[in-house]
Amino acid sequence: MSSGEKAKSKTRLDLIELARRYFRKNGYKVESETTLEGYRGLSRKFDLIIQKSRLVQGVWIRDWKRTIGVNVVINLDKASEDVGFKNPVLIGGQFSGHAKSYANRRKITLLTKQRMSLGLR
Repeated sequence: MSSGEKAKSKTRLDLIELARRYFRKNGYKVESETTLEGYRGLSRKFDLIIQKSRLVQGVWIRDWKRTIGVNVVINLDKASEDVGFKNPVLIGGQFSGHAKSYANRRKITLLTKQRMSLGLR
């Protein structure tokens, strides 16, 4: 593994740990990397599964330098719906306008590293 790959892996692990702390502080039970079989027979992978009382949500974490587009939000929506989760969560650096609009209509939570850091103070 090159030093660039190691650094990228470390920042992703830091972001996953930040997300775990954020959700636990907000009263969620947190499970790490889970693969579930959907109703359509496809395997669906989630970086985290969070649960608060009866609400179970799938979480994808995308540690990208570029803007996250609507296609990623749609894919998360489909994956969550396929396994029976409502209101999924997408964590990333920044989101396109179309991604924000789609997420707002479909009740998908978009979180940034900055917003989670502020929530832990």
